[in-house]
Amino acid sequence: MRYGERLRVSLSGSSHGPEVGVTIEGIPAGTPIDPVRIQGDLDRRRPVGRRLATRRQEEDRLVIDTGVDQGAATGATFRAHVANEDVRREPYDRLRSTPRPGHADYPARVRYGPEADLSGGGIFSGRMTVGLVIAGSIARTLLATIGVDVVAFTRSIGPEGATVAPTDDLAVLRSKAAQNEVGAPDPESAARMEEAISAARRDGDSVGGVVEVRATGLPVGLGEPFFDSVESAVAHVVFSVPAVKAIEFGAGFAAASMHGSEHNDPFVWQDGRVRTSSNHSGGILGGLATGMPLVFRVAVKPTSSIARPQRTVDLDDKTATTIVVAGRHDPCIVPRAVVVLESVTAIALADLALRGGFLP
Repeated sequence: MRYGERLRVSLSGSSHGPEVGVTIEGIPAGTPIDPVRIQGDLDRRRPVGRRLATRRQEEDRLVIDTGVDQGAATGATFRAHVANEDVRREPYDRLRSTPRPGHADYPARVRYGPEADLSGGGIFSGRMTVGLVIAGSIARTLLATIGVDVVAFTRSIGPEGATVAPTDDLAVLRSKAAQNEVGAPDPESAARMEEAISAARRDGDSVGGVVEVRATGLPVGLGEPFFDSVESAVAHVVFSVPAVKAIEFGAGFAAASMHGSEHNDPFVWQDGRVRTSSNHSGGILGGLATGMPLVFRVAVKPTSSIARPQRTVDLDDKTATTIVVAGRHDPCIVPRAVVVLESVTAIALADLALRGGFLP
């Protein structure tokens, strides 16, 4: 469970174990490590204050174990964790032989054996993203030294697709990210998104949505083609986030119905440097950053744990059966995924920046 070549991120723990944490190798010595900033990012991921979120209430108090002295990275291995305190195993013990539809239960039991701890999803749980948020907060600190900023926001939620219009105004994007309950600061879209989530919860169901991520200030030429292009590196780590099912850069799938004359981004001189007058490429050409904003969208599936009867099988009896998944679950995880997707993007970009010599 490790990602990265120069900035190497490893996750530890499990959903219902004693803790979840992260180990990071390759943080340059002297990098400021601000526990307050990291805690703020962890708090954005928590469900507290979200009326339509899970009732599992973890404090997620950051504990830094190694790698920091007097507020700066020492250059040695960094490790941090948060405790799992609000844990309830009983609902999952009853499902030991009946895999939950939409979850990793069945392939995980085949691979790791019947005694694998899958309470709360085990190592496949969204709880593991705590470590990604910690690492991403540090990665954003690194990127800020070269003028790179990463921001994400909820683009749409639900089958009707209540959508927030895109904008290039970084202040507006940051506001949407900071208030990522749903759709902020667009009250009309936010109301439609909240109603989609509420309706799904009333029906014992769930909904998914789309998160848009933008990174500005990327140095021209960032990326390591062929296999570690910007798209490859970002997509690799984005798909480590549970529930992510698709990604598109720039115009994405719409490019398939465009002519080359429409999709090509004309080069222009702007403010003394080369820019493009459109950004259908999403800020990437040939796997390298163009200097335009990196833009991509991620599809997040509906939460797999729902309160409706679902068909499954009993692995012990080898018979068909039905289950109702008990426990505490989000009817929509999209708003909580925003900071996670910001974080993994920052991890990928910081690793590429270190590899390419854009960071020391």
